[in-house]
Amino acid sequence: MGQPSLPALPAFEAVRVRSAFRRGNSLPVLVETPRGVFVAKLRGAAQGSAALISECLVADLAEQLGLPVPERVVLQIPEDIPSDDQNDELRQLLGLSVGKNLGLRYLDGSSELRADQLSRVDPELAARVLWLDAWVLNMDRSLSNPNILSWHAQHWLIDHGAALPFQHDWDGVTEQDPRETPYDLRGHLFAAHGERMRALDEQLARRFSLERLVDTAKRVPRAFLRDAFPRGDLERLPHAYAAFLWKRLKAPRPWV
Repeated sequence: MGQPSLPALPAFEAVRVRSAFRRGNSLPVLVETPRGVFVAKLRGAAQGSAALISECLVADLAEQLGLPVPERVVLQIPEDIPSDDQNDELRQLLGLSVGKNLGLRYLDGSSELRADQLSRVDPELAARVLWLDAWVLNMDRSLSNPNILSWHAQHWLIDHGAALPFQHDWDGVTEQDPRETPYDLRGHLFAAHGERMRALDEQLARRFSLERLVDTAKRVPRAFLRDAFPRGDLERLPHAYAAFLWKRLKAPRPWV
């Protein structure tokens, strides 16, 4: 018997914007909903809905590897949403993002992992993160930009919008790309855990089947796929993501 299908992401309406996080070029915002406070990743931001697809898909893969990731939801941004932050750039961005966006549960009181705190990270967790990032081609986890939060005695992975870079040029993807696209472990935050990652490799790879990858890709909200690829085949796209990841997962894995 196969694994049960993954449920669709819950959907909430944003009722108020508290503030923007003015860091990087994506300008996520803190919003209130009837179900609590979320960090909204907006489809009107620089990388558009393709980044939201990466956030959804990679976060689901991370959870299947036992890695903590904030809860994800679809956030409906209404027109003229009240905002405590009256910045003109934010107002314009909200106008471009009316409709469905991605929300991640706000980890109130969390702090970003610092370089001098790396020894506090469980070595097995670090190795799993390294394996995941190499698999999905996420280059955005380094000493200068850890993208890991410390909260309630756990380390939580955030910001996967730069992963899955192949999706930005589907027409240029070849049969060989999943096997031949390089990944340099040396620049990764957890590069020192390469040997432990290799020891865990077979165990981690066995967690995934092609069927499971297709099911995971199908959990990406269709609104994000439609917005990122208005001429794309919405039925075929989840299979394309799954196929790339499955080919990359075949032994011997190119990053191990």
